[in-house]
Amino acid sequence: MALSQAGGVGTGRLNAARLAALATVLLLAGCASAPPRDADNICAVFRQHPDWYDDAKDAEKRWGTPAHILMAFVRHESGYRARVRPDRDWFLGIIPLPRESSAYGYAQAQDPAWEEYRKETGGWFKGRSDMRDALDFVGWYNHKSHEQLGISYWDPKRLYIAYHEGRGGYRSGKWRGKKDLLRVADRVDHRAREYGAQLKRCEDEFKCDGFFGFWPLCRK
Repeated sequence: MALSQAGGVGTGRLNAARLAALATVLLLAGCASAPPRDADNICAVFRQHPDWYDDAKDAEKRWGTPAHILMAFVRHESGYRARVRPDRDWFLGIIPLPRESSAYGYAQAQDPAWEEYRKETGGWFKGRSDMRDALDFVGWYNHKSHEQLGISYWDPKRLYIAYHEGRGGYRSGKWRGKKDLLRVADRVDHRAREYGAQLKRCEDEFKCDGFFGFWPLCRK
């Protein structure tokens, strides 16, 4: 009986320790994906999430869109919230109705575009709630807009219009009559240019961050 009781206490302590460890892991994971405290300042964003700088620069190197423009897209699309979806209406307050779109994650990528991206890049294990994958998706999409529509990588406004309307929608030219969309595109353009100016003043802080953060392996 004494052995049985001792075993029970030991098991209880072990389970408690496991639960505590799991809670710690979940807490850390939550902190890692928490939206930046100062989302309007790219320097503050990268100081809170230095790995996002590496992710943005990797996407820039791979696809061409500058890092600060990629981050401006994510800032507008999701407010840096990893699992955000469009709002939905409820019938009689209890029955959920379909959402306006399938947009999800940091970049608010919709299902068809996300599937096209995964097929073209071989990213079957990528996720829209992962910042690295979201930035790579935005870079990929802008690269397609650059190739097919001739939009400069340094033109946030037109890149965003193509991102929002789709490349076919951009070609149609109907967006020119959408005043609300144009106002949003202007805001994204303004944010991108602010981010760009801010990053010039602080980028050296992040070039040597990470495991290989020492010369000569720092980013140039």
